[in-house]
This record gives sequence, structure tokens and C-alpha cells, in this order.
Amino acid sequence: RRAKQYKVTRPVYSEDLFGEDYKKIERQHKTTLDHIKAQFICDSERVKRAACSLLPIIGWLRIYNIKKWLLGDIVSGVSTGLVAVLQGLAFSLLASLPPWYGLYTAFFPVIIYFFLGTSRHISVGAFPVLSLMVGAAVTRLVPDDGAPVNITSFEGLTQDQQRVMVAASVTFLMGIFQLAMGLLQVGFIVTYLSDTLISGYTTAAAVHILVSQLKFVLGLKVPGFSGPLSLIYTLEKIFVQIEKTNIASLVISIIIMGVVFIVKELNDRFRAKLPVPIPIEVIMTIIACGISYACNFEQKYNIEIMGKIPVGYEPPMAPSMEIFQQTAGDAFPMAIVAFAVAFSVAKVYSVKHEYSELIAFGVSNIFGASFRSFAASTALSRTAVQESTGGKTQIAGLLSAVIVMIVTLCIGFLLEPLPKAVLGAVVIVNLKGMLMQVQEVPYLWRKDRPDCIVWILTFVGSFLLGMDLGVVVGVGAELLSVIFRTQFPRCSLLANISGTDIYRDRKDYFHIFEPEGLKIFRIPSPIYFANVDFFRNKLNEYLGFNPLRILRKRNKALQKIRRLLKKGELQVKGLLIAGPMSTEESEDEENLEQLDQPVDFKDLPIQVNWNGEFPASIHVPKVDVHSVILDFAAVSFIDISALKGLKATLKELVRIDVEVYIVACDMYILEKLHSCKFFDSEIKSSMFFLTLHDAMLDVLEKHPVHSKHEHIKEKDLSESVKYDQGCGVWSVKIEDNVVSG
Repeated sequence: RRAKQYKVTRPVYSEDLFGEDYKKIERQHKTTLDHIKAQFICDSERVKRAACSLLPIIGWLRIYNIKKWLLGDIVSGVSTGLVAVLQGLAFSLLASLPPWYGLYTAFFPVIIYFFLGTSRHISVGAFPVLSLMVGAAVTRLVPDDGAPVNITSFEGLTQDQQRVMVAASVTFLMGIFQLAMGLLQVGFIVTYLSDTLISGYTTAAAVHILVSQLKFVLGLKVPGFSGPLSLIYTLEKIFVQIEKTNIASLVISIIIMGVVFIVKELNDRFRAKLPVPIPIEVIMTIIACGISYACNFEQKYNIEIMGKIPVGYEPPMAPSMEIFQQTAGDAFPMAIVAFAVAFSVAKVYSVKHEYSELIAFGVSNIFGASFRSFAASTALSRTAVQESTGGKTQIAGLLSAVIVMIVTLCIGFLLEPLPKAVLGAVVIVNLKGMLMQVQEVPYLWRKDRPDCIVWILTFVGSFLLGMDLGVVVGVGAELLSVIFRTQFPRCSLLANISGTDIYRDRKDYFHIFEPEGLKIFRIPSPIYFANVDFFRNKLNEYLGFNPLRILRKRNKALQKIRRLLKKGELQVKGLLIAGPMSTEESEDEENLEQLDQPVDFKDLPIQVNWNGEFPASIHVPKVDVHSVILDFAAVSFIDISALKGLKATLKELVRIDVEVYIVACDMYILEKLHSCKFFDSEIKSSMFFLTLHDAMLDVLEKHPVHSKHEHIKEKDLSESVKYDQGCGVWSVKIEDNVVSG
């Protein structure tokens, strides 16, 4: 298929010439004060937008289609409610709390999210990673063995009540953090949690969750640990008493895991044919409850069961300020992780109002914590159930909360004989998706090793140090990865693809045009304080010389020439210098500041040809480069430190008679250069050109190619590019289906 063609005829433009021909529109940029004033302007339209933003229910309830959506929402609400009951009971074990408090988490936050949530599909409730983080804070302040931390609010409370207070207080503080981030519109923080980081983090969380459930599966008494290496200590305790495994608990867990795993695989395989996924976890829970009650598992086999479940809800409670002080370091990572998880799920369903989401989750957690629930967020599995069973709006979420309320108020006693091993088995089976993320590592290693290293460091940090410090390790690794990529970018020398206006890495193509004495250097990243020295060193490496060293050598040579001329030891013959062949060097230390100044031929009877011959006593390296083009197309910003380094580099090149061109520079960078007084008598704005090809044609005008070999190469270029030296116009001719310019 023939490529599309284009033809261009226009002048060769530097930035200055382009600015003369095409005037820019003068735009008034808003100041910080203008933005602040705009926040306090109030009108009816803004009030309406604010109301719809803070109460999204106003927007979707007006357009609710009862005939099309109500039946789907009812079916979805019942299905999601049953799953939420089971997950609430199971995830409360991760939080080291009595199981029925998971029912509170599946109820109270959902009510608030119904009014404030921006997503019509998200299902709110307990999430395993957050439950695990709550559990770490709970066991740290109220350990299984030993006395709790000295907190006044704990006086007169049982261990379970103390743990509930810790969980509710840390959740309340987490909600405050989320609400504050939403009001201050700093939800962008989650953009620093990449998919790679979240993958490594959740995989490590899955391992933590798996290990925490082993005590229920094996029927062992294992105390909870928190802090660095808690996972290692837990495994040690498990293996020390592995011979005490309750075989009945283990058999029940294996059966549950096997059946649930097989049915969930069938659900995935026949998803298109099934009207709704088979709720196998709920079915197996009901069966296990019945068998446990009939066979009296607790008495006969010493299996730990749910036990007495209180009917109804407990009165609200105030959070403890003392616990706030103890758990601030836990609550902030939880707030970030909760929103990151919710945001990643929301992206699947195209939710873009992240600030409103933060407010919704913040208020939901504050309200829920007041009624003794623990941290709530969302999960892709539960949300997928709500969406796949026909849920269209948060009516489905509200109905799921009603199902949970019915269980709590009326039929909770039916779950009392349920073995905790069943809940542990269900949790472990549902970890499959998170554990399988480890398969990403080989792919990342092949495709993007820095990302792979971020994944591994996040996983190892979370595995060894715990979930709270793990997210810090992950963010640190990610920022180091970004710094590494920008601090050591892949710079390259470009060459013209013969017969076109296209420039590519000279190492990658055969048919290229490279005029002698010209180097085209591409910088593929911003230039800032951390990489400006790398940029300068890389440029010197590609040039084959250090401009500052050349400049100092030339100034030293001039000083020596002046001294020898004064002594009469040198003779001037035309433009050549003849003198004694002495190789003695002056022992006087030169003033480096003086040597760094521009070459000054004043009071010399000659104009020195630096690439010519010199007496043996004067050694000056030859420079075979007459022009350097710096491609700034990928440079998005330059900071003040980099400006100084760039200016020094340009001056060094100019002072050794190397012409410098800077091309494709962003207009905002140019404006910054002007405002920072970057230009002077040596560095002029005329060195900035519109495109790389404009600069190339300007170089060819000043330095025509003469050698036979290069003449052939230039012919390849000039067959498609015609340059009119008289009027400074270049045109493009398309031949043989080649796009050129």
C-alpha cells in the first residue's frame, strides 16, 4: 500500500524569524489570587453543581428507570447482600475482631455511600487488605498474650471490647484523613501508586492473609503479631505446634476450598451462559452450618465455631483521642490504600470524580466507626457480583445492606454453629486472584526491569516489614525508579534518514545522511539538578572532547605564544607559527578563571588556526566539530540549577567556535529562559530553531559538504529537499512514495 504524501514549501525558521512572521496571542494567565477568588464566588449554578457533586444521588435518582432497572437492582442487591454477609464475617477475623462486627461494616458505610457515592456499581464493605491493616493495629495495642497498651479508655473493658474500640478509632481517624484529602482535593496522591506497586503490595497482602488464616484452617491457637517480621513470627508459631493440628478442621477446610474453587472456575468458564454466578460460598456456608449443628462439631471434634452472635446493633461510641495518637501512623496508609483500591476498581467502571469519592468514603468510615464498624472500602470481586447480577444503581447496594440488617436482627443465630475454619477456607480460596499476580514478574522482567524491581521491592518490603511500612517502601522504590529513568536517560546521536526530513538514532539505520563536523544530540527527558551533569558528560562523550578542557588549552597556548613572541623565540610565517622544538612546560599555576574566558586574539599579529600545525612546545587538541544541534523535543522543563549548567555548556562550546543550535524547544521553556536573563552577548536567541530540519538546512548553508562521499549523501537529501539560499526557503518534493521535508 502506498504511503500518504505531503508537500511543504516554507522558509527555514529560527524561533526569532518565526516570531516575526507569526505573532502570538497575548493571553492573561490567572494568578494564585485569581484562583482563590474563584473559589469564593457563589451563584445558583455553582450551588447546583456543588449539591450534585456532594450528593450524586440527586443526579441518578431523577433519571431512575423503574421498569428497566428495578428488577436487576433487586436481584443484584440480594446476591451482593449474601456475599457481603459472608465476607463481613470472614474479614472480621483478619481484623482480629469478633465475627459479627463484620456485619456492621457491611451495613453502616453502605448507607452513607448510597447518598454520597459517585459510582452506581461499586459495592462498599470490608476489604481483606484493609482488614489486615486494622488487625495489625489492633494486635499491637491489644495483644493476645500480655497486657494492652496503657490507655485510659480501656479501663473496665474486656479484651474484645478494647479491640473493637481500637478498630473503630483507627477507622474513624482513617475517615478523617480521607475526608480531609477530599476537601483539599489531594486525591492525586494515589497517582503515585502505580498498577505495578499495587500488584506487588496486594500480592504480599494475600500472603499475609493466607498465613493469618492458617490458624483457623489448622485449628491452632496462634497469638497475633504486628510490626516488622510479624509474618515470620506467625509462621514460626504455626510450625512449632503443627503436630497439634485439628484434623477435623483441616478436612473441613480442604473440602470447602476444593468445592468453592471448582465452582468458581465453572462460574468463570460459563459466565456468558449463567444468568447469575452460582453463590457457592453462601451455599457451602449454609451446608456447613447445618452439618455443624447436627453433628455438634464444637463438642465432638473441638472445632472453634462462631459462637453467640448478639441480636441487633450496639449504641454508638466516641473514638478515643489516645488511640488516635497511637494509630496515626496506621490510619494514613490505610486511607491511601483504601482510596487506591477504590480508585482502581472505579477506573474499571469509568468513575472520574475522585475527590467526591474521597469525601464519600471518608464520611462512610467516620459514620461506620461511630457504630463500631471497621475500615470499609470496595473490592473488585464483590463489585463484580453486583454488576454481573444486573445491578444498575446504588439501589442494589442499599438492598444488600437490608439483607445484612435482616441477618443481624433476625437470623444471625443460625450462623452460630458455623466453624471458623469454613470462613478461613473461603478467605483463602478468594485470594487466588491476588496470589496469581506473581505471574506478572517474568513479564515485567522481560519488558520493563525498573518496574519489575518496584514490584519485587514492594512485595519484599510488605512481606517482611508489614503492610503499613510496605506501602512506604513501594512508593520510595517507585520514586527512585522515576528518578533513575530521568537522571540517566538514554541520550543518543541522531542522523538524517536520506531523502526525508526524519531523524533517527544513527545506530539503528543504514541509509543516513551525516555531514562531517555536525553532531545532533537528543535529550529524551527533562533537564534538572539531578541529571544536568549527566547531560553534560554524555554530550562531551558523544562529541569526543571536553569543550572546557579545549578552551583552557587554547588560552594556555595563547599565553605561551605571547611569551615566546615577546622573547623572540617564535616567528610568524603567514598564518603559521614556527619556533624551537622545546617541550618544557611552564611551572606557574594558571588562573583557571582567566583560562575559562573567551579566546582573545588582541595584540597578536596573527589569527590562529586551531586545527593547524603548532610547534612541539604548544599542544592544542584539534576539534573536528563545527556545529552541534541539541534536540529539545522531549525536554518538558528545565529548573534553575539546570539552566546554569546548560548556560555553562553552551558558552564553552561557543568559545571554542562550535556553533550551537537548539531545536523544538517548548515555548514555556523559552519564556522561562527570557525571564531568567539566559541570553547575553555569547548565547543568543537566534540559536533556537523551530525544527531539527530547519537547523540542519541552516548548517548546510554555512558549511556545504565538499567530499565526494558526502556529496553523494547530500545528493540523496537534496533530491527531495530543495534549499533556496537567496530567500532562505526550503521545499519538499515527494518521489517514490517517500515522505520528506
